[in-house]
Amino acid sequence: MVASIVFPGLAVAQAQDILPAAITFATSTGYWEDNGGAAAATGSPSTEKPASRHGYYKLFAVRQADRTSKVYLQQIAVADDGLQVLSTIELRELDEIKPYVTDIRPENPDGFIKEPGLFATVVLKTDPDGETERWRVAMDDLGEISVEKPSD
Repeated sequence: MVASIVFPGLAVAQAQDILPAAITFATSTGYWEDNGGAAAATGSPSTEKPASRHGYYKLFAVRQADRTSKVYLQQIAVADDGLQVLSTIELRELDEIKPYVTDIRPENPDGFIKEPGLFATVVLKTDPDGETERWRVAMDDLGEISVEKPSD
């Protein structure tokens, strides 16, 4: 708050650089880990241990010109030298219904789950004046993604 009073132009410019205005909702949740891939086959056994990697997932909505949103899932690696986006995929199951996204939440309010994977809820409308729907986005420890509207 003090920075916005003392340096109003600087605070606004930094905020715009950090998060584009078109990102309307986002959550970081879940986790993944691997051993860095299988060791290369060689003639002699290797004593080197493959580098272990780990990270988390980010699920976010990007507002489009027609006010609907596209929803993306990113896999992010955490390393000593910082974060790295490993992949970004568009969730076509949601994009096909042209959603008006009204919220994205982790399944667990703490954002922490005990098993590898991702579990989150996307709250949306298919008509801007219609009722909200909840869609579940899940990824298991093998990387299989499911996007579905839970049955009541």
